[in-house]
Amino acid sequence: MKKKNLSKIIFALIVAVFIICCRVQAPVSGAVGSLWSLLPPIVAIGLALITKEVYSSLFIGILTGGVLYAAASGTGFTGMFTAVVQDGIIANIADSYNVGILVFLVVLGTIVVMMNKAGGSRAYGEWASKHIKTRAGACLSTFLLGVLIFVDDYFNCLTVGSVMRPVTDKHQVSRSKLAYLIDATAAPVCIIAPISSWAAAVAGTVEGVNGISLFIRTIPYNLYALLTLVMVIFIALTDVDYGPMKTHEANAKRGDLFTTRSKVYPEDAKPAHTRGKVIDLILPVAMLILLCVVGMIYTGGFFDGVKLTDAFADCDASFGLAIGSLGALIVIIGYFLVRRVLTFTECMDSIVDGFKQMVPAILILTFAWTLKTMTGLLEAGSFVEGVVKSAHAVQLLLPLILFVVAVGLAFATGTSWGTFGILIPIVTGVFTTELANVAETGVIPPMVIICISACLAGAVCGDHCSPISDTTIMASTGAQCDHVNHVATQLPYAFTVAGVCAVGYLLSGFVQNVFVVLGVSLILLLGVLYVVRMTAGRQNGTPKPEKPVDIVSTTD
Repeated sequence: MKKKNLSKIIFALIVAVFIICCRVQAPVSGAVGSLWSLLPPIVAIGLALITKEVYSSLFIGILTGGVLYAAASGTGFTGMFTAVVQDGIIANIADSYNVGILVFLVVLGTIVVMMNKAGGSRAYGEWASKHIKTRAGACLSTFLLGVLIFVDDYFNCLTVGSVMRPVTDKHQVSRSKLAYLIDATAAPVCIIAPISSWAAAVAGTVEGVNGISLFIRTIPYNLYALLTLVMVIFIALTDVDYGPMKTHEANAKRGDLFTTRSKVYPEDAKPAHTRGKVIDLILPVAMLILLCVVGMIYTGGFFDGVKLTDAFADCDASFGLAIGSLGALIVIIGYFLVRRVLTFTECMDSIVDGFKQMVPAILILTFAWTLKTMTGLLEAGSFVEGVVKSAHAVQLLLPLILFVVAVGLAFATGTSWGTFGILIPIVTGVFTTELANVAETGVIPPMVIICISACLAGAVCGDHCSPISDTTIMASTGAQCDHVNHVATQLPYAFTVAGVCAVGYLLSGFVQNVFVVLGVSLILLLGVLYVVRMTAGRQNGTPKPEKPVDIVSTTD
């Protein structure tokens, strides 16, 4: 109890100091485009981590943004409610892109429920138990599946979670660990995959240069993505954990997979039939992947003669995932009816059950989108852009500066796409002369590639850490893990990699050689993890007095 009170006092002091700094920089009436614009996400994130309650924390952050916007615009209470309800909640629910994501969520939830009822998940779990016999094997299998599904991070999180939950549960891997494995192979994989919705987003941000070619050249310098994958493999093989994750894993080995007072997500539906086979899980997932990819390239004009890479670059991921998943749902219902493992009534009941399973994710996403709208109304991006432009004079430190700023901006706003959408144009503005010669020489200066990579790595890092990030929310949903637990256990791991990346980008400004930068960063990360492992080993080897084994809770 004392620890919780201390956390609250520290948080209150941090907010008070931040407000004083904001007041020094600009009055509340000038909140738009100033330091004030970062207050709403700081309040929401801080409250979520302290109270372990994400819904009210996000809503208080939204109200904070509404109050600041009303004060800045002079519209009073009516302006606040207009900003929060009409411009925020209603506008985001009505947004076609967001609705497409919600449709995909509900359809995927329905397909998962149907696979469970048909017995496909049970059959796969029985098969996996014969072939995956260790915790390391379960973690590595989750990692490999996450790497294979590189087309889109939303799709990655939800599919990997639904397929691997039975396997990791059987080997007593905590839901928080599963959520981390999913999250660490979602955005970090997509940002280094040339054929993905992320590559498409990056490719369109730099004019006058072949976007896909530039994206491919940033991959070796994308330290956060590459080092995160190395860290996942290390942790899976050594079974070493630290921070809050250590408590969650210890509890999982004792039988408590959740380490929380209540399970946010309902239990998976019990199989309605025992005739289910492994194919009843594999085929629906394969069909879902295939049709979602087809849906994405369809929206990019592939069937109208557009090249595959260009189709991915121009695709509408939300629309593509929605039509692909709906098409897959129709095919899967037909498949289960032909197989006679489910009746038509059971299939239709699964739609309602699938929607119920996705209610927590839908609510969190809606609030997260609304909070982003508040930071948008307060022009947080413009404020950060001005800070970066004032700092770019120190060009050798520019990669480090861009990485740190990208981490902070993505963490505060919960969007990596928005972050590199803001920062990459700044990079191109700094290197206008160098980029003007690319058309003639065909050579992109190494410093340009390093700086763009730093923007991408920082954006993914901040997105990976942020409680209001869509991808972080999807990872919690896929693992059916309490969202705050996922964020709290993931942060130490993400910060470890981020610290190593900061050193790497500091070095890259002086030594513009990918082998040196990546090699030194890799050695440094492995060194840090080795020290962590040795420390954990000494702690585990310390004799402790015998006492009854209790489940440790991080929420009390």
